[in-house]
Amino acid sequence: MVYFDWFIFVIYVSVVVVTMITVLMDNRQPAKTMAWMLVLMFIPVIGIVLYFFFGQNTRKEKFISRRSMDQLTKRSMLEFAGQQNLVLPREHAVLIKLFASRNQALPFKNNTADILTDGYAFLHALLHDIGRAAHHIHLETYIICDDPLGRLVADALMDKARSGVEVRFIYDDVGCWNVRSSFFERMRTAGVDVHAFMPVKFPAFTGKVNYRNHRKLCVIDGKVGYIGGMNIAMRYLKGTKDTPWRDTHLRIRGGAVYGIQRAFLVDWYFVDRTLITNHCYYPEQDPAVSNDCIMQVVTSSPVSQWPEMMQGYVRILLEAKQYVYMETPYFLPTEPVMFAMRTAALAGIDVRLMVPMHSDAKLVEWAGRSYVQEAADAGVEVYLYKAGFNHSKLLVSDDSLSTCGSTNIDFRSFDNNFESNVFIYDRDMALRIKSVFMTDMKQCVKYSEYMRTRRLSFTHRLWESLVRMFSPLM
Repeated sequence: MVYFDWFIFVIYVSVVVVTMITVLMDNRQPAKTMAWMLVLMFIPVIGIVLYFFFGQNTRKEKFISRRSMDQLTKRSMLEFAGQQNLVLPREHAVLIKLFASRNQALPFKNNTADILTDGYAFLHALLHDIGRAAHHIHLETYIICDDPLGRLVADALMDKARSGVEVRFIYDDVGCWNVRSSFFERMRTAGVDVHAFMPVKFPAFTGKVNYRNHRKLCVIDGKVGYIGGMNIAMRYLKGTKDTPWRDTHLRIRGGAVYGIQRAFLVDWYFVDRTLITNHCYYPEQDPAVSNDCIMQVVTSSPVSQWPEMMQGYVRILLEAKQYVYMETPYFLPTEPVMFAMRTAALAGIDVRLMVPMHSDAKLVEWAGRSYVQEAADAGVEVYLYKAGFNHSKLLVSDDSLSTCGSTNIDFRSFDNNFESNVFIYDRDMALRIKSVFMTDMKQCVKYSEYMRTRRLSFTHRLWESLVRMFSPLM
């Protein structure tokens, strides 16, 4: 019996050592490597289980072939080439080139957008456009709940499918882990083509539970597109009983819809292995929308060679001449982003960061406080949103550039998730996004003022510092 115990111990130690070597050989960011080392060393057994589910690196895997990507991109490139008199703003030409060359995110002119800042406005607009669909509806979401709102949207999709409209729907398997399969089977029976993104099936796909599709996209007839932070669930409509919900989504018309369409069809190829490149999915846009509002739809994923979204945020912060205002529900920045924020603030740029006063995830809130303090120490003006939970993910800079999408300023969005943002190069849109930020700021308290009324105990500060060590894994 004693020998058997020793045998089990030797096997366990061997597994831990091999796993630690694997982590080292992945050459991840040092902070993430050290976090996994600590988990494996000091959390026996559970550490191995956590790594098996959440730690395996998929960045080297190829989910989609280069040939297929070229075919999926070809149609949007043809529409891009057909633009007349496209002039890129000089102050952002390098950023646009970065996204275009590394992400195949093409800049399109002639765009207009409605800024939807609450769930009711989003729902009304989405259902209205679904009801008007004549050819196809492409909808992708991280979460859809089997609740009154989810069933309302599902019924609208099923009604259009029965009338002959092509309806394709992608949901994230982990984001919808508590939704019964009968909810989706009902949609399939009605003619909606439904797929889960990267289903987690033990044991084959268990290692991919950590890599989720966080995108929220919708395309109606190739002419109207949605992108932003809103999922499809009642809490995104009105929040909970004690916590109102605040979010931001964009309804776009114009050339940028081609970019949203491409993003969806790439994901559709991944889940369905069907190449959809027909011209009918890239129709001629409304000629009434004619302006110099340039938009790029940028996607990022854990299998990209480079972290494009993070690179974009860093470049915006380091190129800013006057200000950068940001809203994010979760603030666990990677070191490059934190470095860029500190550098900009110390150089005299007006850097403002808005986060919720209280998060919907306590561990993230505890870990994030030390990062918030670090940003404040460097001169970043931090605001705590107190009128509920602010789930918006937006940025505006120098009255000339803005972005909105699904990307949080945290390790998970920059490293692990499949994300999408629209980057907008237009003064009018920048001022409108800035107005949203300034309106939200009225519902905030300054972090510096808030901390004057609080005296954190040594135990509290120690706990936040300990949790911060594991923030690269959250």
